[in-house]
Order: sequence, then C-alpha cells, then structure tokens
Amino acid sequence: MAMIFESRLSESPLVERVWRSSSAIAGPFVSMALNRMQLVVWSENGRMKFTARGPETRATPAYCPVHDEFVGIVLKCGAFMPHLPLGDLIDGMVTLPEATNRSFWLHGSAWQYPSYDNADTFIERLARDGTIGFEPVVDAELQGYPSDLSLRSAQRRFLRATGLTHSAVRQIERARYATVLLQQGKSIFDAVFAAGYFDQPHLTRSLRYFIGQTPAQIMGKGTPAQLSFLYKTPPFR
Repeated sequence: MAMIFESRLSESPLVERVWRSSSAIAGPFVSMALNRMQLVVWSENGRMKFTARGPETRATPAYCPVHDEFVGIVLKCGAFMPHLPLGDLIDGMVTLPEATNRSFWLHGSAWQYPSYDNADTFIERLARDGTIGFEPVVDAELQGYPSDLSLRSAQRRFLRATGLTHSAVRQIERARYATVLLQQGKSIFDAVFAAGYFDQPHLTRSLRYFIGQTPAQIMGKGTPAQLSFLYKTPPFR
C-alpha cells in the first residue's frame, strides 16, 4: 500500500499542521504515537465523517481502506476542546454525529465539514465560539520558560490540556524527531546524539514502542509497513 501525504503549515496559532492523504490500494500501516489531538474528515460509502482523535501513546497496527481523501488537522500541543476531555480520548477517538450531508454536530451546533484549504478558517470559528482553546502553560513548560504557578498546578493544567504527562509528551516528540532524522539519511549515531538518547539500545527501544519500527527499518532496510503521517519538527528544548 502507498498512502500519499501532502501537508502545509497553518496560519492559526492553534494548528501545527494540515494534511491530506489518498490511497488507491487498501492495506496495513503503522499508526505512530502522537502527543497532540487531531481532527480528521473523510468519506465512507459516500457520506462524510468527522472524527476527533486523542493523543496516541504508542505505535499500533492500523488499516487504510481505498479512499479518495482524508483531511487532517493536527492541533498544537496545548490546544484542546474543553467539552471533549483528552483523558477520555487517549488512544481513542470519537466520531461526531452527522447533521446534514455537508455538516456535523459539535457542542450543540451544526458545523460544515472543513476542507484542506479552509481548515484555518474552521479552527478560527471554533476558537471564537469557545469550542477550542489553548493552555499557555503547556508551551511554557515544554520550552523551559519560568512559571508563576506551583508545580502541582502547572502539572494539573498541563495534563488537562494534553491528556499526557510532561515526560510522555517529550518522549513521543523525541521519537518522532529521531525518525525524521533517520528518514533524511542521518546515521543511527547522529540520531542518538541529536535526539538526546543515551545510546543506540535506548533509541531502538524508544522507536519500537513509539514508532513501531527499528532504526534500520526506518532507514529503509527491509520492507517494513508504511508509517502514518510524519512531518519535520524541531525537538522541544
């Protein structure tokens, strides 16, 4: 199977990336760990679907049907939807009910399905409605900025906005960063050093758990299953 991904940056401060994919052949793939929420639109039997997906804490096998297009909105770490607690969506998702063939129900209102091109406008409307928000404590914690909050208060707000602990968010991001380096042709030694692993075994254990492949497989040795959407991103400080 060959899923073809296309992605772009977003003008919204709440969005990390907007992507779309297509596949002419059905088949398995590996869904990598992801430390943030995604909103995904796709068509099933001619009917549109909208799914809110929570963070994925480890790599899992998945299956992609033949489809025209999936459109995904990857939210920034710290962006969340208050009425959809992330703690209930960890390693899971919720498909929102259909309102019409062009809209779905979200927090008591009907919303038109977003597209790849208007995803930023869709998120902006959600923000104005209060349906999506951002927790600044998350960014401050991940970037190492000082906070006036107590440690317990900061941890509680971080967990509420991400569904994950500070450590889990960093481990997932580090594994994805190392995967990008290996796909770009960096050596395993370089990936260990750049991503901050102790040694090669440490890197290998992390990638097997969070990415679902060994460093050698990621580098294209053998015929490993295709990975889900991955984009270049700098590691947290």
